[in-house]
Parts: sequence; C-alpha cells; structure tokens
Amino acid sequence: MRVSVLALSCVGMIAAFGPSARGADIFIVELVVISDEKAVFATVESARIVPARARIGGTVAELAVKDGDQVVLGQILATVGDEKLVLQLKSLDAQIAGLDAQVAQAQTDFTRIEGLVERGTLPRIRLDEVRTTLNVAQNAHRSRVAERSVVQQQLSEGQVLAPTDGRVLKVPVTVGTVLLPGEPVATIAEGNFVLRLRVPERHARFLKAGDPIRLDGKDIGQSGLRFGTIRLVYPQLEDGRVVADAAVEGLGDYFVGERIRVWISGGERSAFIIPTRFVTTRFGVDYVRIRKDERTVVDVPVQRGRDLPSPDMPDGLEILSGLTIGDRLEQL
Repeated sequence: MRVSVLALSCVGMIAAFGPSARGADIFIVELVVISDEKAVFATVESARIVPARARIGGTVAELAVKDGDQVVLGQILATVGDEKLVLQLKSLDAQIAGLDAQVAQAQTDFTRIEGLVERGTLPRIRLDEVRTTLNVAQNAHRSRVAERSVVQQQLSEGQVLAPTDGRVLKVPVTVGTVLLPGEPVATIAEGNFVLRLRVPERHARFLKAGDPIRLDGKDIGQSGLRFGTIRLVYPQLEDGRVVADAAVEGLGDYFVGERIRVWISGGERSAFIIPTRFVTTRFGVDYVRIRKDERTVVDVPVQRGRDLPSPDMPDGLEILSGLTIGDRLEQL
C-alpha cells in the first residue's frame, strides 16, 4: 500500500511540474475594468400604448377583436353605428331624387324655349329666365349631393381602425355599448416591446444610453444568457426612481407587465476575470494552474468571486485573490 501511494505521489508531481501537453489552452491574466453590476427587476412593456378611438358617437354594432389579438395598421376593430345618420342619408336621397326631376324639367324647358327664341316666337328675356331656373336647380342638386357625401363619410368613420401594428391589450366595450366621439374602443400595445427598468435614483449618474445589461434566458423562454442595451433613459424621475428602456433580442410580444430580473451597471472597478474552465475544486478549495516557465507549473489556491459572463467570455468568473497580472494559466 505504501508503494502504491508513493507511486501515485510521484505521478502527481510529474503532472504538476512536468512539461505541459502540446497545444495546451493558455490564458494570460490581466486586470480589466468591469461594471459593478446590480440586480434589479424590469417589466416587459410596449414602447407605446395607443388607444383606438371612435370617431363618431353611436352604438357599437360589431366588434371584430378581443384581448390578445394581433392587429395590423388600418385593420377594422369595431363598427359604431348611428341611426340618425342613416335617417339623414335617406332624407337626402329623397331630396336628391326630387332635385333630379327639377333639373330634368328645367333642362327640358330651357331647350324648348331656346328653340322658340331662335325662331323669334318668344323674347330673349324669357330664355334668360329659364336659364337662371336651370342653374338654380343644378346648384341645389350639387348642394344636396355634397351633404350626402358628408353624411356618408360620417357613416364610414363609424369603422374603428387600428392606429398601429401591435397586440390588443384591452377591449373595454361590448356590442351594444353607447359611445361618445373620442372614446377608446381598444388599447393596442405597439409591436416594439422593451424592458422597462425602474432603479433607485442613486444609480442615476451611472445609468446612460448604450450601457449593456444581461439577463437569464430562461426568464424569457430561451436558453443561456441574453444581453441587451439600454436605449433610452427618461429625464423625469418617478417616485424616486430612474426609468429606462432596454432593447433585448427575442423578448417576446405577448405578455405585457411580466417581471424579469436583469443586471445593470452600478459603477466601474478593476478585477481579474478568467474563464471558469481554468478553475478546479479539490476538497472545497479552488485551484488554478500557473505556468512559471517551460518546465514548471504550479497549482495555486484562489478565492472565487461571482460569475461575470459577457458576450466575449460567456463563462467569465471573477477571482478575488491568488492571481497577479501576467500569470499564465493552463487548464487543469
């Protein structure tokens, strides 16, 4: 048994201090400036929430959408009807029909009298009178047609159209609901969804547009880590908090108001960041292997910090102590 233990010890010394294998993975330790991250909660929200409003007053005759539906710009959401407009339209149709008859009769009279005037049977003043009567009838006809167009336009405005592409968040009316002009028929969240952060105002001087953020992909139904960028910091504080919008790819477009934990920058500091694969744990102690020269490597205990992944180093790990600048790490 002693011989076996001694043999194993010798093998361990050779592995620890012998030459490294060809093509060994080497990482040179550097002191880098990192963001001092803080965990905060953000909500999934639309960049803009737009109401679809009724342009005329009346009763909801038809409702074409419900909560959660996806809509496109110009899509008909509901139809608002007003019986008074229909009655006005019928009245104008009857008036136009009567004016059509008057115009036809005035045109006939004008043609007949024009012929009699040319043959000298009637004086020319009679022709001027019937010409005036024809012009009055034609102008009255045009006026009623224009009034009918106005009423017809009001009827067409009873169609409530989607003001933007997006998802219907809420429909506060039903068929038969009486509406006034300008009342909302549906609330639509624009398709451009963002993460809206609300952080304490003491972080206001650290938060700016262009700063990176990160979040766990499983919080948005994906795998791995996801990174985003703060695109807008609002200048007005709300209840002592700074409000900012962050863009994240693959955020989704259904649930609005969902809370997600994200990490943001709360300042900057210097730290040693290495890939996690260079650290191994034995009997509760973390070690890294440092190459001193071509023939000497040493296993050094280190104090592990927290994980600090980034797009360039997805398995980044902070080392609090045990390393110096320029150390050459080999994978254990």
